[in-house]
Amino acid sequence: MVQAMIQISENANQVLNIVKARFNLKDKSEAIEKVVLDYGGDILEPELRPEFVSKMKERQKESTVKVKDFKKHFGLN
Repeated sequence: MVQAMIQISENANQVLNIVKARFNLKDKSEAIEKVVLDYGGDILEPELRPEFVSKMKERQKESTVKVKDFKKHFGLN
């Protein structure tokens, strides 16, 4: 387990107290961990928009193109 000394605003402190009370946590460390893990999932693994998923499914059906020299084909030198 990693230990860290942090400085937070009064507002952030109040939010942690509310999270601690709402979820019956022992201390603010558990409240910080809960907030970070709950919010972190949204940042690290965002859900794909449905229109993007359908667009990619359509693209899967397209034929592929074989390219001998990728850089030359796409003008990257």
